[in-house]
Amino acid sequence: MHRNRKATPGVHGPWSAATALLVAAAVLAGCERGSSSGPGASPSGPSGCPGAQARAGAAVGRAERTDVPWDGPTSGPRAVAGKTIVYVAQTMTNPGAAGAADGVREAARVIGWNVRVIDGGGTPAGIQAAMSQAVALKPSGIVIGGFDPDATSQQVARAHAARIPLIGWHAVASPGPSRRPELFTNITTKVEDVAAVSAQWVIATSDGRAGVVLFTDASIPFAKNKSELIRKQLATCSGVRLLAYENIPIPDASSRTPQEISSLLSRFPGRWTYSVAINDLYFADAAPAFRAAGKKGAGPPFNIGAGDGDPSAFQRINDKQYQAATVPEPLSLQGWQIVDEFNRAFSGRPASRYVAPVHITTTDNSDGATTWDPSGYREAYRRIWGK
Repeated sequence: MHRNRKATPGVHGPWSAATALLVAAAVLAGCERGSSSGPGASPSGPSGCPGAQARAGAAVGRAERTDVPWDGPTSGPRAVAGKTIVYVAQTMTNPGAAGAADGVREAARVIGWNVRVIDGGGTPAGIQAAMSQAVALKPSGIVIGGFDPDATSQQVARAHAARIPLIGWHAVASPGPSRRPELFTNITTKVEDVAAVSAQWVIATSDGRAGVVLFTDASIPFAKNKSELIRKQLATCSGVRLLAYENIPIPDASSRTPQEISSLLSRFPGRWTYSVAINDLYFADAAPAFRAAGKKGAGPPFNIGAGDGDPSAFQRINDKQYQAATVPEPLSLQGWQIVDEFNRAFSGRPASRYVAPVHITTTDNSDGATTWDPSGYREAYRRIWGK
């Protein structure tokens, strides 16, 4: 697996000391009109919202760092021996669910457990069948990998009756233990943080002057909530205009997105400079339409995905092909955390409640990686487990 390079202390992507001085100058200058600049470029004029831009710049600078020390648990129970975990994936074609499963497998080898992955195939019937199979295996624990536990309520009830602890990966909206549905813990970044930093990246890198298109799937409550949070954060900058709020269901993205991109380019020639999507996959589907319209891969519009940060998104960012940034999940780390949380459950200990901080990957800090894999967690968990 690729590792991200260490950032130079005090210099975080485009927000170098020189840029910080320009932001400070913009704060003093007031809200005169300035020109929009691309990611990593120095502002060429006063900010459209100096206060909001200064706050956004600080948040983005923190999120772009790749040298953040481990801030997760450093103590906990020693490894419990002889356990078997079943990871039920919503679909293994979802790079997020698959990446977390790979992390579980890697950590299980270290702690000495067995892991079985069952693919739900992405359909309600398939996921229910996968959960039924998982419960029938009578494992030590079951991972609910990327689907709503309420969609498998009968199987969940059977697992509880058999005293099989359940841990979710992106199973409910919030991280940590859940009562309804009952989960020992749920592992995800905070949607509020992901949404906020996605919008702040637009504010910071555009010099507070942007015409934005926001892509969402309003049929999914979690996705709709994320996009509403993004819209709220964008509204903190008076120089940012939300040009369009596009509702494209994820299952329809491949067929509808190219058409919508062509329409948006016609409606907002020269005004559309940035995009935010609740998932990176929209930009995979958008790329052919941008290319057909003669748009350069490096933008504008400059596109950021507030999604899992799958390998194809990293590749588009690395190649500067119609995506400038993503807010990725640390999938391998989350897989290791799943194993650690099960070890706590088996030991009669509470969940760690650890939540990984948000990160922004750009061309400047990816170092050619295809995943966001922060440092320190493997060593920390090995020390906790005595492995």
